[in-house]
Amino acid sequence: MNLEKLQTYCLSLPGTAEGFPFGETTLVFTVMGKLFALVDVDAFESINLKCDPEEVEELRERYDAVLPGYHMNKKHWNTILFDGSIPDSLLLEWVRKSYDLVVAKLPKKTREQLG
Repeated sequence: MNLEKLQTYCLSLPGTAEGFPFGETTLVFTVMGKLFALVDVDAFESINLKCDPEEVEELRERYDAVLPGYHMNKKHWNTILFDGSIPDSLLLEWVRKSYDLVVAKLPKKTREQLG
């Protein structure tokens, strides 16, 4: 995974924006103002993604590169290390799941604006 591929994918999702609300190195992707992915652009060693609480522990047990969300609510967020053990296709699938989880919690009217 590289930053350009991640940015291109995230920004292709409806209603997505990017910014640096937590400092100049932490790139945050939001949908309608709500976080769904965070990555350090300098180190680019991992990504924080929202996760279904029912899948959080299963993913951590199954993949060594999946850890409790760094500086996030451990019940809802995982940190995935870019160590090469997880294929880009699976990482992007998890990005989409994170996005979908956030969209599902948006007000109905806002969800309808996304299409």
